[in-house]
Amino acid sequence: MSMNPYEILGVARDANDADIKKAYHKLVMKYHPDKNPGDKAAEEKFKEINNAFDILKDPQKRAAYDRFGDAAFAGGNSASAGANPFGGNPFGNGAFHFNMGGAGMDDILREAMRGFGFGGFGDDGGQQQQNGGRDLLDQVVISLKEAYFGKTHTVKFSCNVKCDKCDGNGTADGKTAPVCRRCGGRGTIQTRQGFFAVEVPCPDCNGLGHKIDKKCSACDGSGVVHKQRTLDVQIPAGVDDGARLRLAGQGEAGQNGGPSGDFFLDIRVRPDERFTRNGDDLITRIEVPFTTLALGGEIDIETIDDKQLSVKVPAGTQVGEKLRLRGHGMPTRRVGSFGDLYIDVAIHIPEKLTEKQKKILAEFADTKTGKKGWF
Repeated sequence: MSMNPYEILGVARDANDADIKKAYHKLVMKYHPDKNPGDKAAEEKFKEINNAFDILKDPQKRAAYDRFGDAAFAGGNSASAGANPFGGNPFGNGAFHFNMGGAGMDDILREAMRGFGFGGFGDDGGQQQQNGGRDLLDQVVISLKEAYFGKTHTVKFSCNVKCDKCDGNGTADGKTAPVCRRCGGRGTIQTRQGFFAVEVPCPDCNGLGHKIDKKCSACDGSGVVHKQRTLDVQIPAGVDDGARLRLAGQGEAGQNGGPSGDFFLDIRVRPDERFTRNGDDLITRIEVPFTTLALGGEIDIETIDDKQLSVKVPAGTQVGEKLRLRGHGMPTRRVGSFGDLYIDVAIHIPEKLTEKQKKILAEFADTKTGKKGWF
C-alpha cells in the first residue's frame, strides 16, 4: 500500500520546512493517543503522521522519496515505525525496529554489491565483519516541559545479547574458536564467476573466520541469546523536536564476538498550549487590559518552569508588540545558558459594558487626543 508522506500530512510537494512542521504539529495534536484513548484507528494514524514527518523533515530521505517514491524505502530501509525487514516484529508494539543507522549511499551501494557476490571489503581494504549486531531504533513523544527539563526514558525490549556461558565466543569451553584454515580468518574465499573474480562467504566457517568444533549448548554456537533488556536513555534538557540520540554499542549484540550495534532514540516534542518554540526561544500570547497598555503597569505571567514573574508593561504598548524576558526560554547547548521568552501582547475586547463604562469610553473617543471610533 502506498504511504505518500505528502498526502498523509496534507501538504504540497513543494511545501517548505515550516509548512511541513506546522501541518505535522496540527495532526499530532489531533491524533495523539493521549487525546484518543483506546482508539486504534487514531493510534495507527498517529504512527503514519510520525513516519511521514520523519521522511519529509530529512532532506536526504525527502529527496529519495521524491525520486523513487515508496521504492526508496523498500526492504526495510525506511525509518518508519514498526518496519522490520528481518521478518516479524520482535518488540510487539510496532514502535521499535531495526534500522540501518543512517547509512549513506556508499554504504547502501556496498551492501547491494555484496548481495551480488562482489566485494566484502570496507574502505580501508580490510574485511568488514559480517557478524556485527544490528542497530535498534525507538521513538518517544514528550511534552515541551519535559524537553525543557530533560528526562530519563526507560525502554524495555527483547533482542540478541552476548551469551554469558561462552562469553560470546560460541564455543563449548568459552574460549575463542581457532582460525578457520580454509579462509585464514578472513571469512571469505575467492571464486570465479565468468570473467569476474568475486568473494563469497567461506563455506567451512559460514563467514565467521573461526571454525567452531564444539558449540556452546546455551547459544548453539552463535555467541548470542535472545533476552529481555531494559535501557535508560537520558534525554538532555533543551532537546528539540526531531532530534535523534545515539547510544554507541547499546544495540543488538554481534554474533561470535562481533561488535554490537548502536541504539537510536528519535525525539518527538508535542506542541504546547501555552508556549510556541522558535529555536531556543519561547513565545507566549498574553491578553493585557487596555488600560494597562495605555497607562503602563505590570502583569503576572507563569514561565515554562513554573516560576511566577511580574512583567512591566510600558505605557503606550501596542497590540502585537513583543516584550522580551531574557533567559526564560529553553536551555541551550551551552551549560547554564537559556534562550529568551517573548510575550506576544494581545487584548481582550469586552462584549458587555456597563452604562458607566460606555460613557467613559465615549468621552475618551471624543477627546482631542483620541480618534472617534478608535477603540
